[in-house]
Amino acid sequence: MNSSELNQQIIFVTGKGGVGKSTVAAAIAWSHAQAGQKTLLVELGYQSFYQDYFHLEKVSYKPTSLKPGLDVALWSGPECLREYALHLIKVETLYRLFFENQVSRSLINVAPALSELAILGKVTSHLRKVGPEMTYDCIVVDAFSTGHMLALLRAPLGMAEAIHFGPMGDQTRAIFEILKDSAKTSFFVVSLPEELPVIESLELSKGIHETTGSNPVLLLNKFLPIPGVLIKTQLESSFANFISATQERQNSALKKLSQPNVPVKKLPFILTSKSWEIVDTLAKEFIHA
Repeated sequence: MNSSELNQQIIFVTGKGGVGKSTVAAAIAWSHAQAGQKTLLVELGYQSFYQDYFHLEKVSYKPTSLKPGLDVALWSGPECLREYALHLIKVETLYRLFFENQVSRSLINVAPALSELAILGKVTSHLRKVGPEMTYDCIVVDAFSTGHMLALLRAPLGMAEAIHFGPMGDQTRAIFEILKDSAKTSFFVVSLPEELPVIESLELSKGIHETTGSNPVLLLNKFLPIPGVLIKTQLESSFANFISATQERQNSALKKLSQPNVPVKKLPFILTSKSWEIVDTLAKEFIHA
């Protein structure tokens, strides 16, 4: 297949900090790689979670092989902006002249949402046929948490409303059109089966829907199936108390999720500390999704 004809899929994985968002993102990416899709797992920011989690020597802007068919990369706003500018200018000395000076850096640092816009520009670059080629069938973005995620998604909308004409306005509107296209872009919100994470996840899902029109899939991570025989036990023990408390929390969370247009998927609690065992087991939950 010609790279320009690639029907690329973009998946954003977000959620409250501490719910297992990055692990779930890796599992989703691995499920696509196992299905035969060339997949890129992207984490956003300046520090890599996956470097330590998968015991890698380094995770950087340039994709690194993680598993057959699966690469991993770490993207920040300034790096995305630099690559795009170099692609347009072609000559690095000219890039340095225009961008790597005190005035330009000051403008870039204070420009609202420019970092977020640069990241989304990179994520959507292949579908928009702008910038260096990125020939992956699937890009899974281990995205920012909660409020920063909404700021990321709203960045191109705000810029497009501020700039009505010219290349900048055209590019930001094109980015936003891809974010709104459910055939190209999908969203997962990771939560735990507990009241506070679920409430925050519902608010985040609502914000994503209001911004893009998409209904994110809410993933209840570390859900503990409780057999009926344990539910009915009359044993007075710390284990029985734990089972009862867990069942109560999970039932309360599920009750709050009983809303229209809120697709929910349970992910099992996995009793191992080995990274790839967790990711591989979770990936099986998405094979037929």
